[in-house]
Amino acid sequence: MLYIIGILVAYLMGSIPCGLIISRVLGYGDLRKIGSGNTGATNALRAGGLRLAILVWVLDMAKAIAAVLIGNALLGATFGAWCGFATMVGHCFPMWLRFHGGKGVSCLFGIFLAVNPLMFVICGIEWLIVALGFGYSSLGAIVVFCLAPVLGFAISAGVGFAFLAMGLLCLYRHMENIGRLVGGTESKITWRWKK
Repeated sequence: MLYIIGILVAYLMGSIPCGLIISRVLGYGDLRKIGSGNTGATNALRAGGLRLAILVWVLDMAKAIAAVLIGNALLGATFGAWCGFATMVGHCFPMWLRFHGGKGVSCLFGIFLAVNPLMFVICGIEWLIVALGFGYSSLGAIVVFCLAPVLGFAISAGVGFAFLAMGLLCLYRHMENIGRLVGGTESKITWRWKK
């Protein structure tokens, strides 16, 4: 019963549309009608600049961190990692928004921080190098998705499989980005503090 409750609570936490709520409160409008239509931090960057994106990123990370910590407290580290995955599913497919949410990157970094801060540091540095070096946020994220299971299996098999599921989910959510990267039409990051 604890497994079911923990996963359900984690999904519901992930379903909280932080980007949509914050963008509306701060007067930037409905993220679903801007750019990619996603409610995550990358689209928040397009809508309101770096300030809005950072705020959305931090809040999306926070809900993932909370879910992992709850899972850890209930049934240990492996279950905590799977609660993180459930949060990511909620973030990507929130039932409140007809299952159209973000792409999971900010949640993944929150899970990294909660599971093992070293994972957060390694993947954060990798993302910054790729995103700043090539100008594509999605390219940096895709490398992170591939790196996550490797780092997870270094902790334990159960954690590794959880991160493998997370990486595959995020890759699925980034299929359009991958197509645009291959075709040379992917949008580059515009770094501005506010719009």
